Amino acid sequence: MNLESIRDFCLDLPGVIEELPFGPDTLVFKVMGKVFLLTPMDSAKPQFNAKCNPEKAEELREKYSDIQPGYHMNKKHWNTVLITGSIPSELLYGLIKDSYELVVDSLPKKDKAALK
Repeated sequence: MNLESIRDFCLDLPGVIEELPFGPDTLVFKVMGKVFLLTPMDSAKPQFNAKCNPEKAEELREKYSDIQPGYHMNKKHWNTVLITGSIPSELLYGLIKDSYELVVDSLPKKDKAALK
């Protein structure tokens, strides 16, 4: 997984846009105006911040040293995921999808309907 594959995967999800609200170095993915993933574009190794269920976040951090509390984020609800090869690709894509779904689940009914 690299920056391009993260970008492609995110943009394939319904209603997703990308922005650079924090400057040219951090790519932000949003669904219906809500952030679900951030990734630095200038990092030596690919990584991303993704929203996560708090209980699952703790379990993942215990199991994988490359999953850490969210850098510059609410550490209860966000993880920083370092892509070093130690985490299976299926899990990495699953974490992105879970983050997207957590945000979609929190949207008002009219916004959810607009995504379908």
